[in-house]
Amino acid sequence: MFKKFMVMNHPQNLFASSTVCLAALALVSALTACGGGGSGTATDTVGTNSTSGTSTTGSTDTGPTGSGGTTSASDTYGNLSSADVGENASLNGAIPFPADNFWNQDISTAEVDSRSAGIISAISGALGVGPGVTLTIPYVVVSGSQTKVQVWASNTEESDVGQFPIPANAPVEKENDGHVLVVDKDNHRLYELYQASRNGDNSWNAESSALFHLDSNNVRPTAQPGDTSADAAGLRIFPGLIRYDEASKGEGGIKHALRFTIPSSLIQHRSYTAPATHFIQTSCTSLACMPFGAKLRLKSSFQIPAGVNTETKAILKALKTYGMVLADVGSFYIVGSEDTRMAEATIRTQLRSQIKVSDLEVVQMGSVITAP
Repeated sequence: MFKKFMVMNHPQNLFASSTVCLAALALVSALTACGGGGSGTATDTVGTNSTSGTSTTGSTDTGPTGSGGTTSASDTYGNLSSADVGENASLNGAIPFPADNFWNQDISTAEVDSRSAGIISAISGALGVGPGVTLTIPYVVVSGSQTKVQVWASNTEESDVGQFPIPANAPVEKENDGHVLVVDKDNHRLYELYQASRNGDNSWNAESSALFHLDSNNVRPTAQPGDTSADAAGLRIFPGLIRYDEASKGEGGIKHALRFTIPSSLIQHRSYTAPATHFIQTSCTSLACMPFGAKLRLKSSFQIPAGVNTETKAILKALKTYGMVLADVGSFYIVGSEDTRMAEATIRTQLRSQIKVSDLEVVQMGSVITAP
């Protein structure tokens, strides 16, 4: 039924998801799915990784770390209909998910996690420098009339597969992960592929594929504990990207948490915290390492310097207000969309020169799931 091909060597494949401990199932089952802020009435024409086509748990993006984001008259949470169409399109003030979603929470005054000092010390000792930036992941926004095509995933048990509205010319990430991100603005849906390639009949192959609801906190109804996505942590990529339409507004322009990566030696072995649903095997069993889904933020004492450019100011303000979420393995980078309008080298240099590891702290996490 499903087209299969060689699975590439990626951290997502270094584990057996069936070994997720029963505690993970209990935790995720206990989460309550909250309603959204959108008006879409989409019917999702995709298959799921469960035999019935529905899920008894799902992936919910709520958490104990903060309050709803700061809003303005131009902000629209959970409704993407105001977005433009095209590659690197502006969302025109639309913000994925409801205001109280994990990605949109103001965590500037949230409690510091009891493990924070040990984690920050470990990062400092291993890396010595704060985060930089990499702008490598493209995205495209389509309308609800976009023709749907078949998507085949080799990781059938943890993927959403079926008919996705992916244009034939959808941009594919040029880096090793080969991500494809498509936002359906009218139906408030997000489609993400990992290791994607287009076939001659315009269908797509992927190693993993996932469908997310942008108008609800029940973000991925099909998700089960232990599932990956197009991201190693089982998270959504697009909502955590630095995008030009937001960063170009300067301080306060980015109103959500950002996505970051870190070397595997600093990621806690086989561990994650909600809303992450996936873990990897690493060399670190110490509590000085972070589980997937952990949030870092800039301390309130950090002062945004006047001499950095507009995009860097926007990023620094977002890191103070919304933080950044550990989502995948890589260099110590905050991740953004591939967009030549942003001066990547300048932003990277400014971040590295302005942020010391000691300027960061870990926001209080929920329960950490560690598989046996």
